[in-house]
Amino acid sequence: MATYAPRHSPSAFSTPASTTLFRRLTWEGTVPLEIRVDSKELPANSDRGLECYYIQAPRVSYLPLIVPEIKRYLMDVVFDEAAGRIIKEEDWWFESEEGNLLKWHWPIGLLYDNHTISQSARPNAPQPGYTPLRLVMHLVSPPTEKLLIAPSAEACKQAFMGQLKEADFIRWGNTKRMTGLRKAEQDGLWEGIKEHNFDEYWRVASKITPTTTPTRSHSPPPPPSSTSLHTRPPSADPGSNGGPDRDGASSVRNVPVRIYLPDGPVLQDLVPPVLEDGPMQTLSAVLSARLPLLFPSPDTGKSALGYALIQGVLVPPESEVAWLGACMAGADGWVNVCVGLHREGARVL
Repeated sequence: MATYAPRHSPSAFSTPASTTLFRRLTWEGTVPLEIRVDSKELPANSDRGLECYYIQAPRVSYLPLIVPEIKRYLMDVVFDEAAGRIIKEEDWWFESEEGNLLKWHWPIGLLYDNHTISQSARPNAPQPGYTPLRLVMHLVSPPTEKLLIAPSAEACKQAFMGQLKEADFIRWGNTKRMTGLRKAEQDGLWEGIKEHNFDEYWRVASKITPTTTPTRSHSPPPPPSSTSLHTRPPSADPGSNGGPDRDGASSVRNVPVRIYLPDGPVLQDLVPPVLEDGPMQTLSAVLSARLPLLFPSPDTGKSALGYALIQGVLVPPESEVAWLGACMAGADGWVNVCVGLHREGARVL
């Protein structure tokens, strides 16, 4: 089984120690995968007793980035020399054990969490736990009409960069921070993902990602004439002098948040870090406003029927979304909230 060891080197950027700690914990998160080659597609003379491969994959990585490692294993152990010459890596694609086509452009951690919450909606499914996500790898005939992007690392990189730019726009109201990066810096973001190098990635990502600063929970709401959360904040322009917290998590227009439901749609809405009356917005407020039947307002006295996973962690409802955006967003800049359903007597993770 393959594992990925964290790489430590002196950091080239200055960020509060607690923020760096949580970012590193998020970065170093891994999930177990069991990858089985479809037995009907194995070439002749393959060793059919070894067609399963186990890997502890980084949450921030993508399926196309682990394909070369899987290929090396198959070439060394499963395929014979003749099969190795005819197998085309670009034809490989993945399904879940249940037969669902997997999205190449989703981080592996999101695929794992989405599978976890989907299982929570099935009455006869086993209780959730830290078990491998079982994938079936096909060697031929990728369903190009269903795949949103080509099953390749380069296409995945383009999708990743697109997600970063969209997150940048949602935060600051423009993409100047992303487009202001040199090409070498933009490529460095992807290289950090490929090499699973925390410092290489954050050396660049720190230029576009807000950091944690003292919150404004006890500050009075701004006067009507001042800049509101729905207009251009001082922090929107990298060259502005909006004060010491212009790059702070509470100074962004909105936090890039997506909510994933079991076997359902993906919800995306504008999520300002601070409410109009002044206090910091919490995860509980976000979920209650958008999914009131699953997450009733605390004022009702009703218990929540669901739970929220972010990076595989059961996040406390009182967590501030500004802090989540600075510390627990994925490498693509998004806070992916996976909503599972409580089952009577079930234990979540």
